[in-house]
Amino acid sequence: MRIITGSLKNRRLSMPKGVETRPTTDRTKESLFNIITVRKGIEDASILDLFSGSGNLAFEAISRGAAKALCVENNRKCVQSIEKNAELFDVKSQIRVLPSDVWSFVNGMPTAYDIVFADPPYDYPYMADLVEAVIHKGWLKEDGWFVLEHDARHNFTVHPNCVFAKPYGRTTVTIFLTQPVQEELSDEEEE
Repeated sequence: MRIITGSLKNRRLSMPKGVETRPTTDRTKESLFNIITVRKGIEDASILDLFSGSGNLAFEAISRGAAKALCVENNRKCVQSIEKNAELFDVKSQIRVLPSDVWSFVNGMPTAYDIVFADPPYDYPYMADLVEAVIHKGWLKEDGWFVLEHDARHNFTVHPNCVFAKPYGRTTVTIFLTQPVQEELSDEEEE
């Protein structure tokens, strides 16, 4: 797993052996961040990375100019790995890791973020509830974006806050905005 561009370009994220994660592929990550860069911007953004795993999305965001990221992850080995990589990449002051169950976390006291990423296991039982919690419980700033990765079993295209949904292999990326919108984002920015 590597960081695609920015101040940490080509740095490799180390992961502990024996930990099963499903990191966002480079192709998906590059397309996603191109859309964010063109349509929203990432410079000085605050990032919440739910189900962080390796911290792949948080590190990519920091590399591209985000101000800070909070990674929420319940696997102790992953937490240690994110902390180790943050120290190694000299971004420890920008990346904080919270060892917590995501469902408990999003049902706690919210702090609003510019962008919330979530890459839960495909069989996560609270997928639809997670969408509602992030959008409606104060986790997004007024112009915030919620980026969810999921499989084909879930379809959020009829959700009033959904502005983008596109499959990348087995993974579908769906983007929700805080306020219901009238038009969808195009994926022309991806290339």
